[in-house]
Amino acid sequence: MLLRFSSLALSVFFFGLWALDAWSFRRRPIELQARLENLKFNFGKPSYLTYPQYNPYTPQKEHLGKLLFFDPLLSRSQTMSCASCHQPQYDFTDPFRKALGKDKKPIRRRTQTLLNVAFGMSFFWDGRASTLEEQAIQPVESPEEMDLPLPVLIERLKKHPHYPQLFQSVFPQEGISKSSIAQALATFERSIVSKPAPFDLWVEGKEEAISETAKKGFVLFNDKAKCVTCHTGWNFSNGSFADTGLSPEDFGKGKVIGLKILNHGFKTPTLRNITSRAPYMHDGSIETLEAVIEHYDRGGTYIRESTQLFINPLGMSQTEKQELLEFLKTLTSQEGLL
Repeated sequence: MLLRFSSLALSVFFFGLWALDAWSFRRRPIELQARLENLKFNFGKPSYLTYPQYNPYTPQKEHLGKLLFFDPLLSRSQTMSCASCHQPQYDFTDPFRKALGKDKKPIRRRTQTLLNVAFGMSFFWDGRASTLEEQAIQPVESPEEMDLPLPVLIERLKKHPHYPQLFQSVFPQEGISKSSIAQALATFERSIVSKPAPFDLWVEGKEEAISETAKKGFVLFNDKAKCVTCHTGWNFSNGSFADTGLSPEDFGKGKVIGLKILNHGFKTPTLRNITSRAPYMHDGSIETLEAVIEHYDRGGTYIRESTQLFINPLGMSQTEKQELLEFLKTLTSQEGLL
């Protein structure tokens, strides 16, 4: 009798474990779906693009800025334009580890993408420009880059067969000046906005737009991998600066503002169209997205006090790394920018 009771008790016990496991199995997808819906809310696209009051948008101004952007007249040698580094086919960056400046000589940092600069709060890897207008002019005058003093550029434009009339129509009170050149270039740059990617279609409700693996990667992105600490919102950037554990030779934001805790701090880039923008990081030192994930998983290469404010070892499994990679791939649009 006791033996029969014990057998019955064990059967009930194991049935209970099976039922609990089955309930948990059914519940996990429900919990995951609820988590995904909550996270999606933080990544919706802004409904409109804003232009600053001091430089309002007109189609004519954007057109003028586009002409200037692609014109080698803006360099001393007349062989280099803004598009020499910010190439549309590479999402307005280039495929080189370091940007190629005057005479094709590499300069110290990688070319930043101009994707979604309209949403930026400061510009360049070290944030030294506070407006896009300021950013647009600096490479023109830089001795390492286009190496053309603004007074020389203004005289060139005034002697051009078409630019004087174009500037007069867009800036009737000002004509050709440093300010009007900067405003036109910045207006065109603000128009460079990434197109919808599979991730956006998924956020809008098309569940089949991304894989189940990518959805798990999205949860990792927000939770265990902690990517969302810096890569926030629709543009996947908080616009701030972080030490990501790379070479100690470049002091970045810390040198610009003289604050030691921001030494080696560089601007968080957008992750939009990330799969077509290799190599990665401000110094172009990491060739693939897989290697980027490994870099962050180990907590960086050079570990400093400022590094540990932003990244630490994550301990992700190979499966988790693959899930994260699959999610990042969903941020790339298949549509051209121009």
